[in-house]
This record gives sequence, C-alpha cells and structure tokens, in this order.
Amino acid sequence: MTPVSTLVPPSPTPPAEPSDPFYRLVVPNSACAPRIARDFVGSLLRITGHPRLADDARLCVTEVVTNSHRHTRSRLIRVDVAVCRAEVTVYVGDNEPRALPVAAPSDAEHERGRGLLLVESLSVRWGSVIYGGCSPVAKAVWFTLAVVEAEAEGEGCLALS
Repeated sequence: MTPVSTLVPPSPTPPAEPSDPFYRLVVPNSACAPRIARDFVGSLLRITGHPRLADDARLCVTEVVTNSHRHTRSRLIRVDVAVCRAEVTVYVGDNEPRALPVAAPSDAEHERGRGLLLVESLSVRWGSVIYGGCSPVAKAVWFTLAVVEAEAEGEGCLALS
C-alpha cells in the first residue's frame, strides 16, 4: 500500500458507526512506551473479538511507537484504536508534526527504517496525518488491519465494561 498524508482536524476520525468502540492510551515518551502500547493493543483486540489481528497489530504498533520515541521530543505518545467489525485502525500520535515517517528502501545497506515496511506489508493501508492546518501542532501515523471475510461474518464488536 502507498502511504497517505493529509491535513485534518486535531483528532482521529472515529469509527464509521457511532456504536463502534474507540479506545485511547496515553503514555510517557520513554523506552517502555512501545511495550506498553503493544500490550494494550494486543489485549484490546483479543478482548474485543479480533484475536487474529492481535499479533500483527502488536508488531505494527511497536514499530510506530518506537519511531515516535526515537525521533521526537514529544512528552507523551497517544495510541487511539478504532475497533470495527471488519477492521481495526490504530493511530499513534505525538506533538512533533514536522517529523513525518517515511518507509526506507528495502536494500541491505540500510540498518534502520524497515519498521514502516513491516507496517506496510501487514496492513491494508497506512499513512500519516498532520493536525493543525497551516500551524501544525501534532501528527499521527495510522494503520488499518482487516479481518478476513469469513471471520467478519461470525464476529461483532464487544465493548469493555
């Protein structure tokens, strides 16, 4: 998939249906942020009926949160997850809109920068959004994972109580 960059209002687009759950985690920008985000997303997807997406989501969110941790000075990293019946979209946001990620070439010369290639290969689409229009204040890198058709027919969304 090709990444998509757009200017949008300052919050991620909620799920298509108002009844679809939307979850948020905010963590300090530290070396443990990727693990915390990975555990949050993995547990959330297993609990909400998407266990087959959990491993791919854990890998992708780890890569994107690690990028935010390594390449920004944002104090906090926000992880928003929109859980729909047939797909899950994860947004990872920070307060440094000028540091947009780019997937690195896949040759052996580059030791870093392959995380977004992994995100690209596992997701049905991914991209980045800049919040704030002409005066950017934040960004989010997002990815969407889809449930295979047979799985979507038998599963719905479950909200946490």
